[in-house]
Amino acid sequence: MFGVGIPELAVIAFVAVLVFGPDKLPEFARQAGRMARKMREFANDARDELREELGPDYADLDFKDLDPRTIVRKHIIEAMNEDPEDKLPPAARPLADDEPPPWDLEAT
Repeated sequence: MFGVGIPELAVIAFVAVLVFGPDKLPEFARQAGRMARKMREFANDARDELREELGPDYADLDFKDLDPRTIVRKHIIEAMNEDPEDKLPPAARPLADDEPPPWDLEAT
């Protein structure tokens, strides 16, 4: 979670016990849990309201798809899975053995 492992959590817990004391720590933990729950509710309400406002066309909208990293990854993977010969314009395709190269009199 957030790149925090067990050793980091242990250090944070130890510092919290030193700063707040063992008698006040449970109350702070409850408050932190309530705040996290409230933030999750706010996020879910905002998501539901946005989906409702956008209408049925966007009912399956996933906010993870709006992450720029996900969009770039998706397009890179699609580009890697495509056959490069399909994307070449007619002038860029390899010529057959007996086919003359194209010639444009107006080219400089």
